[in-house]
Amino acid sequence: MSKHLEQSDPPAGAAEQEARERDLIGVVSELVRELHPQRIRFISIAPSSRIERDLGIDSLGRTELILRIERAFRVRLPAQTIGEAETVRDLLRALEQAGPECERIAFETPPVSALPSVPAAIEARTLVEVLEWHVARHPDRLHVTVLQDEVTVLGALTYRELAARARNIASGLIARDVAAGDRVALMLPTCIDFFAAFFGILYAGAIPVPIYPPMRLSQLEEHLRRQTGILRNAGACLLITMPEGRKLAGLLGALVDTLNRVESVGELDTSPPLVDLPRPSASDSIALIQYTSGSTGDPKGVVLSHANLLANIRAMGGVMQARSYGGKWVMTV
Repeated sequence: MSKHLEQSDPPAGAAEQEARERDLIGVVSELVRELHPQRIRFISIAPSSRIERDLGIDSLGRTELILRIERAFRVRLPAQTIGEAETVRDLLRALEQAGPECERIAFETPPVSALPSVPAAIEARTLVEVLEWHVARHPDRLHVTVLQDEVTVLGALTYRELAARARNIASGLIARDVAAGDRVALMLPTCIDFFAAFFGILYAGAIPVPIYPPMRLSQLEEHLRRQTGILRNAGACLLITMPEGRKLAGLLGALVDTLNRVESVGELDTSPPLVDLPRPSASDSIALIQYTSGSTGDPKGVVLSHANLLANIRAMGGVMQARSYGGKWVMTV
C-alpha cells in the first residue's frame, strides 16, 4: 500500500508548482475582478491567458499586479518582468526565478542646513505658480528623483532645472503652432523627460493629455493604433513621445484629423526660451485631461483643473504627514 501511494503521489516539486500557479491565478483574478466587475464572470483565467488582450490589464494595472504578486509571495521581481510578461505563464516563470524580498534601501538625504523649511501654505493658483514659487526661493533644491528600483537612480531635477527645461519645451511647442488651450498628448514612461514635458505643455498654455506608453518598444505601432480613440476624443494637435514614435507620424495623421505633428522631448527642448509665455493663471483652468485605458470600451476623459490637483496633492500630503527637512510640517504645493 505504501509503495502504491509513493508511486501515485505527485513529486514535492510538482505539488509546490501547482500551489504556486493556483495562488498566482488567485492574485490575478482578484485584480481582474476589481478592474472589470461586470465582465469577470465571462473571463476565464488560465496560465495561457494574455495579460492585456484577454484579461484587460493595461499598463497601470500591470504595475499594480506586479506589486500584489511581490507582496503575496514575498519576492522581488526584476523590473523587466513588468514589460516582458505577455501571459500569466510568463508571470509564473518570473515568480519561479525571483529572489527573496530584500530590505528597501534608505536613500541618503541632503543635509538639513541646505534645505530650509517650507511654509505649510503656499499662495498659488496653478501648478506653474507652485513651481515658480520654489524657483524664486530655493532654485537648487532637489525637486524630483526618478528611481528604477531601490538602488538605480534614473535621473533627478532641481526646481531650477525643471523650470528651465519646461520653458524650452514650451517655446518649442509654440514654434510648432501650439496655442493656448490646445490639447497636447504626452506618451512617455515615468522619466525626467515626462516631468519636463508636462510642465512645458502648461507653460505654453496648452493642456496635457497623458497616455500610458507601451510596455515594449516593439509594441509601439500597435499601441498607438489603440490610442487613436483618445487622441481623437481629446482633439490633440500634437503628440510628444519617444524618438522611435516619430516615424509613425504619417500613420497617426491619417487616423486622427486634428493631429498635426509627433515630436520627441529632445527636439522640443532645443528651442530657446521665450520671455513671455501664455501660462495658465486661473485656478479653474484645465491642468490635464485624464483618460481611462479604453481596454473594455471607448476611453473616457476626465477634465481636472489646477484647483482639483492642488487640493488633491495637499490632501495626500496631510494624510502622509509630509514634512520638510527642517522638521516642520509642509505640503510643498
